[in-house]
Amino acid sequence: MWDDAFPSFLIGLREGLEAGLIVSILVATLVRADARSRLPQVWTGVLAAVALAMSFGAVLTFTAASMSGTAQEAFGGTLSVVAVAFVTAMVFWMRRSARNLSGEIKEKVTGALAMGAGMLIVTSFLAVGREGLETALFLWTTARAAGESAGPMIGAGIGIVIAAGLCWGLYRRVLKINLTKFFTATGAVLIVIAAGVLGYGLRDLQEGGVLPGKSAYAVDLSQSIDPGAWYSTLVQGVFNLTPTMTWLQVVAYVGYLAVVMTLFVRGVRSSAAKPAREAKPAAQAAAVKEASQEAPAQDAAQSGPAKDASREAPAEPPVRTRKRPAWVVPVAVVTVPAAVAAGVVAFGKSKPADAQTIAVSEKECGKGFTAPEPGRQTFQMHNTGDKASEVYLIDPASNAVYGEIEGLAPGTTRDLVATVAGGSYAWRCVPTGGKAVTSVPVRVSGAGGAKAVVPVSEADLAAPLAAYKQYVGQGLTTLVAQTRQLSDDIAGGNLDAARTDWLTAHRTYASLGAAYGTFQDFDKKINGRTAGLPDGVNDKDFTGFHRVEYGLWHGQSASDLAAPAAHLAEDSAGLQKAFPTQDFAPGDLPLRTHEILENTLQFELTGDADQGSGTSLATADANLAGTRELLGVLRPLLVSRDAQLLPRIDAGIARVQKLLDAAHHDQSWTPVDRLDAAARTRLNGATGQLLEDLAPVPDLLEIRKSA
Repeated sequence: MWDDAFPSFLIGLREGLEAGLIVSILVATLVRADARSRLPQVWTGVLAAVALAMSFGAVLTFTAASMSGTAQEAFGGTLSVVAVAFVTAMVFWMRRSARNLSGEIKEKVTGALAMGAGMLIVTSFLAVGREGLETALFLWTTARAAGESAGPMIGAGIGIVIAAGLCWGLYRRVLKINLTKFFTATGAVLIVIAAGVLGYGLRDLQEGGVLPGKSAYAVDLSQSIDPGAWYSTLVQGVFNLTPTMTWLQVVAYVGYLAVVMTLFVRGVRSSAAKPAREAKPAAQAAAVKEASQEAPAQDAAQSGPAKDASREAPAEPPVRTRKRPAWVVPVAVVTVPAAVAAGVVAFGKSKPADAQTIAVSEKECGKGFTAPEPGRQTFQMHNTGDKASEVYLIDPASNAVYGEIEGLAPGTTRDLVATVAGGSYAWRCVPTGGKAVTSVPVRVSGAGGAKAVVPVSEADLAAPLAAYKQYVGQGLTTLVAQTRQLSDDIAGGNLDAARTDWLTAHRTYASLGAAYGTFQDFDKKINGRTAGLPDGVNDKDFTGFHRVEYGLWHGQSASDLAAPAAHLAEDSAGLQKAFPTQDFAPGDLPLRTHEILENTLQFELTGDADQGSGTSLATADANLAGTRELLGVLRPLLVSRDAQLLPRIDAGIARVQKLLDAAHHDQSWTPVDRLDAAARTRLNGATGQLLEDLAPVPDLLEIRKSA
C-alpha cells in the first residue's frame, strides 16, 4: 500500500503547499492592508475551489464506473495523458514563478479590493482552483493505476496535512524553507513519476483500442521477475513500470524523461545563474537608495507627505448594506458544484445509448433482445420474476458462455458486458429452484471470433474424477503403511526414526489435499488442529498428525505418544476403507485447485499449523505437489477453454517450487519463521500471485445448468 502512496503523497504535499502559500499570501496581504473584514470572502473562494475539485473527482470516478470495460480503458488512458500534461506544466510554472509568486498575488489582491467583494472571492477561487483541479486529476489517475489499494488516498491525505502544517509555520514565521530548492527537488521526482503515468495511460489507450501495438512487447520479464516481490511492488507502485511493457510505452517513457528532464535541468541552471548576473545591478540600486537618504532635509520635508500618503493602506470601499444572510454565498459555492456533479453522475449512470434492457424470468427470459452490433456491448438485465436468477449469454449450438450474472435478485437490474461477433446468441435464465429457460436465438452478422467458455457437464468431469480418485486411493494405501511404521517406531521407543517417518507420512497426506472435503470426519481426526479446542494441545480431542508432532518435538516419552500414534494409524486405515463409498462430487475438483494453496497461505506459510517440527514448508511443498496433480487431470479441459492459462499457472508453480527448494537442505527444511524477511516476502508474493492465476479455473470448469 505504501508504495502506491508515495506518488500521491508527493503530489498532495507539493500541490497542497502551492495552494497553501497562495492562501497565506492572500491572508497576509489583507491583514497588512487592514482589511480583515474581507477574510471571509477569501475563505469563501477557497471553499468554492475545494468543492469544485472534489466534485470533479467524483465526476471522474462515477463517469468511468458507468462505462464499458473498453471505454474505461480509453477514458482512463486519455485522462492519464492529460494529467501528465498538467503536471508537467505545473512543474515548469512553479520553477519560474516561485521567486515572484508573492508579488504577483499581492497585485491581484490589491486590484480585487478596489473592485468589490465578488472580485475578491473570484480571485481566491481562481488562485486555489487550478491547484485543486490538477490535484484531483492526478490523484484520480494514480488511484486508478493502484486498483483497489487505499494507498493513494492515504498518501495524498498525509501530504496535504503536512503541507497545511508547513504553510501555517511559514505564515507564523516559525519555519524557513528554501521554496526554490523544494520545488526544484519535488519537480524532478514528479517528472519521473509522470513518465510512468504516461506509460500507464498509453497502455490503457492500447487496451481500449485507441492506439495500436498492444501485443508488441519491448520488455517481457514476467517469467524472470517475481511480481509479488517487494521490489516489483515498489517499482510498479511508485514509477508505474511493469515487468511487461509495449514498445509504445517504452519509447514514450524514455522520450518524455529525456526531453522534459533535460529542459527542466537547463531551466534550473539558468535560474541559478540569474541572481549572480543581477547582483551588480542590485548593488548599484542599493547605492542609489543610500544616496537618496542623504539628500537635504528640505527635500525630505517636501517629499515627506507624499511618502506618508503612499504608505497608507488603500481605502477600503464603503461597506454596502447586506441584502442576504452571510451564509448564503459560502453554502452556494459548495452546493452548486456538488449539485452539478450529482447531475453529471446521474446522467452518466443512465443507460448507454445502444444498451438493451433484457427481461429475466421463467416466463420472459430474453424479452427485449434484438441482434446487437458486433463489438463490446452492455446489456441491462432486469429480473421481472419473483425468484433470484442466474443469467447466461450463450451460443445455443454449443452452450458456450459469453457472459454471466449470478444471483440477480427480483426487481433489480445489473449490467452484463460481453463482446459480440458474428454468430448465434441466446439468453439462458436459471431461476433459483426452477427450470432453466432459453430464449429464442438471434443471429449477428459479421466475422466470428468472440471469446466464449464452453461449459462442462458432469460427464466431462467423469474421467478426471476417476483418475484423481485412483491417485487418492494409491496415496491412502501408502499413508496406511507409513502411519503403521510411525506407530511401530514409537512403540519400539525409536523416537529419532519416528520424527523422520512422521514427516514422510504427513507429506503423503498433505499431497491428497483436493480430497479433504470428501474425507468427512476423518480429516479432523487425522490432521486436526488445536483451534477451537478448550485445552489446546492438552485437549482430549487433539489427535492425529499434529498431536504426534507436538509430542515428538516437545520431549514427550514414547509411552505418552504410543496411543496417539496408534489412533492415527487406525484412522488412516478407516479412511482408506471408507473413501470408495464417500461422495466426491465432480464439481469439487475445479474448486480444490484454488483452495489447497489458500490453506497453504493461511496455515503453512504463516507457521500457524506448526507444532514444533519446523516443517511447514515441507507440507507446503506437498500441497504444491497435490495442486500439480489435480491440474494434471484437468489439463485437457482447461487447454480447450483457455490456452494461455496453463502456461501462466505452470510458470507460477515453477516459481513457488524454486523458492521452496531453496529452503530444503538435504533432509532438513528451514522453519518458516527463520526465513529471512526478503525470502519470506518472495514466497508469500509468489504464492499469492499463483492463487490469482488459479482463480479462473473454477469459473472455466463450472457445471452450469442446461435447458
